[in-house]
Amino acid sequence: MIDKTAIIHKNAKVSKKAKIGPFCIIGSRVEIDDDVELHSHVNIAGNTKIGSGTIIFPFASIGTEPQDLKYSGEENSLVIGKNNKIREYVTINPGTKGGGGKTVVGDKCLFMISSHIAHDCFIGNEVVIANNVAVAGHAIIEDSVIIGGNSGVQQFTRIGRLAMVGGMTGVSRDIIPFGLSFGNRNYLQGINLIGLRRKKYENKKIIELDEAYKKIFSSKNFQENIVKINGEYKTNELVQEVTNFISKDKKRPFCTPFSKE
Repeated sequence: MIDKTAIIHKNAKVSKKAKIGPFCIIGSRVEIDDDVELHSHVNIAGNTKIGSGTIIFPFASIGTEPQDLKYSGEENSLVIGKNNKIREYVTINPGTKGGGGKTVVGDKCLFMISSHIAHDCFIGNEVVIANNVAVAGHAIIEDSVIIGGNSGVQQFTRIGRLAMVGGMTGVSRDIIPFGLSFGNRNYLQGINLIGLRRKKYENKKIIELDEAYKKIFSSKNFQENIVKINGEYKTNELVQEVTNFISKDKKRPFCTPFSKE
């Protein structure tokens, strides 16, 4: 169903099962899948794909040019997955040449009012980004991350799976999977035990992860500490996920319990 006041370019690909509300504007290269619902006054531009079941609320602006002074009109894209909720005044930008040209959003995410996803970001599945959160370019946010309201995520930052960021946090350092991070400039305050239990991980694995966390960050020489516990938690995939995350190439320092010092 398409409202008569909506403006849809003739070349746009809009499913007949989609609902397009009043005064929406859809550009020429936009693709909208089945059961997508746009409330009124939604603007979708650029080479943008919206997956099935996604709902976009009034005054969201999706797929407009990146806010990057280096962007010079090169080919780019934005891919948004299935069953997302994108609330009022949310902005999501496509990629740039310097970041591979693509911004990707997974499935079942919630973007609350006035949140922003910049160019070349990768957002996983079941991510919750609260009101007024700004995510800068090239950030990687893995599955099931929660970011509290009024936080800012610096460019090139990685946030590991099932991590939780407290409200009004400035994220300038990478956050390990399952980490709890807070502060004006973020520091690590433990493991997201509640989130792990909600995901129904075995209690034994959660306890071992908590033990490993304390050993890894028992001193500022956490890289050496990882070597010391090597082999101790080989059968625990949660611990392995944390150590693999730390071992990967990075452009930002790691968030640790000592970061607030």
